[in-house]
Amino acid sequence: MGEPNLPARQLGRALRRLREQVGLTQDEAGNSLRFSKSKMSRIEGGYLPDYHGFRALLDRYGLIVSDWDEYIAAYDRAKQRGWWFHYGVDNRGFLPIEAEASLVREFQFGYVPGLLQTEAYMREVFTSDRRPLAGQKLENAVAVRLRRQRRLVEEPILRLHVIVDEGALCRAVLTGEAHQEQLRHLVNQSSLQNVTIQVVAESIGAYPGQFGNLIVASFPDDEEPDVAYVEHVFGSVHVEKEAEVSAARMAFKDLADRALDQADSIALIERL
Repeated sequence: MGEPNLPARQLGRALRRLREQVGLTQDEAGNSLRFSKSKMSRIEGGYLPDYHGFRALLDRYGLIVSDWDEYIAAYDRAKQRGWWFHYGVDNRGFLPIEAEASLVREFQFGYVPGLLQTEAYMREVFTSDRRPLAGQKLENAVAVRLRRQRRLVEEPILRLHVIVDEGALCRAVLTGEAHQEQLRHLVNQSSLQNVTIQVVAESIGAYPGQFGNLIVASFPDDEEPDVAYVEHVFGSVHVEKEAEVSAARMAFKDLADRALDQADSIALIERL
C-alpha cells in the first residue's frame, strides 16, 4: 500500500483538529463507531477510513452537514491515484514522496541523480540493475523518470539540491559522446534557479558519505514534517522519526560543507 500521500496526511490532521475542538480523546471518539484507538491513530496519521466511516467521524465531531463539502473534497483528493499508476508503478518507494515535495536534497555516491540523468544514462542504469529491466517495463521506467524530471521546469516547480561524488561522474556508465552528453546535461541543468549541484572532489579523500545514498524531502505544507529516504543493496527505506530525519539533514549539511560550491563544481564538470 505504501505510505499515506500528502492530501491524506493533511486530512488526517484536519480530523484530529476537529476531534480536539470537541474535547474528545481518540478512545472516546472511536468507541461509538467501533473504531479502536489504533485505528483512530492510523486515520489521523493519514490512512483513510472507508467513506461511510469518514462521514460518521464528521457527524461524531458535530460538524453540520452544510460544512462537510470541503472535507469531502479533501477526502476525494486523498483517494486519487498518482499519475504513475498508469505506468504500473504503485505507491511504494520514493516517487509518491517526491511528487508531493517542494524541495529534495539528494546525495549520490555511485550514480548521477535520477532527476539529472539523460535518457541514455537512465537506460543503462535500468538495464544493468541487480534486477535488469527490459521490454515494456524498461520503457515504463524511462517514461516515469522523464516525467519526474519535468518538475524541474514545470509547476509546481521542485527545488533540487544534489551532491554527487566525483567518482560517479567519472564512472563509465556510458562511453564516448553519450558520457559527454550526460556531463553537459548537468552543466545545463545547473543554470536553472531551482537546481543546485555540488561535487565532492576526489581530493577530499575518505568521508562519511561513502556509506551510500541519502535523500531528504521537504513539503509546501509547513505542518508536514520532512521525510528521509535511504537506498541500500537490498532495497530502500523511508524514515519519518524526527530524530532520525534531523540526523539525515545534518548529514546532508555536512556533505554540502565538504563538497565544492556550485561554481567550482560546475567548473570541475566542465573540465571532465
